[in-house]
Amino acid sequence: MNDKNSIARYNPAERANHWVVAISFILLALSGLALFYPLFFSLTYLFGNGTWTRILHPFIGVVMAVSFTKLASRFWHLNHIGDNDRAWMKRIFDVIFKRGNSLPEAGHYNGGQKYLFWMMVGAVAVLFATGVAMWQPWFAPIFPVGLVRLASLVHALAAFVLLAGIIVHVYAAIWVKGTLSAMTNGTVTRAWAKTNHPGWYREVSKGSK
Repeated sequence: MNDKNSIARYNPAERANHWVVAISFILLALSGLALFYPLFFSLTYLFGNGTWTRILHPFIGVVMAVSFTKLASRFWHLNHIGDNDRAWMKRIFDVIFKRGNSLPEAGHYNGGQKYLFWMMVGAVAVLFATGVAMWQPWFAPIFPVGLVRLASLVHALAAFVLLAGIIVHVYAAIWVKGTLSAMTNGTVTRAWAKTNHPGWYREVSKGSK
């Protein structure tokens, strides 16, 4: 791609961090489904067997939690929700049906991305806390049995919320043409930036002068 027609959006470290989170999430989703419902038990063979799935699942969870915390700390300041973002969310159906000519201007992230970001932060925090409470044989014996059982229920609900959020995230990245390149080669076209994130495009353009 011609450098004059592209803008850097993510550096190599940010992209590597993102893919560590993504890969660990996929492994957690597969192992979690295998442990949660008998219909998916065959997925345990991806990890060796049922025993190894139970052993590896929490350790992979730690990897994702640490990696996600690093990613969130890098981007939290870009995800402050303001009046513009709330107005953007009120027009979400205009976004879905591509009636976006008069949408509130989006900066580095739009309102939908910001709300999704904070939902993921909350879900990962809940998953980590409940996962520790459930972790046999290390931490679960410390807590009352009733609390461990409650943690198991909350863990499953948080996992469902996070899975739904990730599906939306992936779908949006595919749906908005040109988005995937941001996490593959780190750049987006100027046309993409101007169309989807005009506020950010204006800031970057000023910085390049």
